[in-house]
Amino acid sequence: MRKIDEKDQQIIRALQRNGRMTNQDLATAVNLSPSPCLRRLKLLEQDGVITGYSANINEQAYGLPVTVFVHITLQSHTEAAVRQFEADIARVDQVLECFVTTGTSDYLLRVVVADLAGYEDFVRRKLHSIGSIASIDSSFVYGVVKKTNVFPVVV
Repeated sequence: MRKIDEKDQQIIRALQRNGRMTNQDLATAVNLSPSPCLRRLKLLEQDGVITGYSANINEQAYGLPVTVFVHITLQSHTEAAVRQFEADIARVDQVLECFVTTGTSDYLLRVVVADLAGYEDFVRRKLHSIGSIASIDSSFVYGVVKKTNVFPVVV
């Protein structure tokens, strides 16, 4: 993968702010003419720097207003146990993100559900069915101070 430069970062940040902007608007935003801007954009896509486009959705309006961060510790850390857990968790729709972490837990999940009953159902039917989990520690989000998809500038 090629190293991206400052102009590529400008293109990426502009698209993170508004992924639906036209190439003309993007070119204007990053101070390029449209043809070189489109060439750079296509290279960023081909190189796998830009991996796709999606819409940002209001979780509450969608009907999933409860966000929970769930720390998971596994009973066993064998290659097979880890592989099985990761395969199982990847199939659970309520899990939007799953991170492998250092510290006291092995994984951090970002989970969305409709309500507390939905979270109980998620734990009982989804997490407990995985089987290799030693502990589950849940933190419920009751407010959001900052939420962005725009990366900082890399110097």
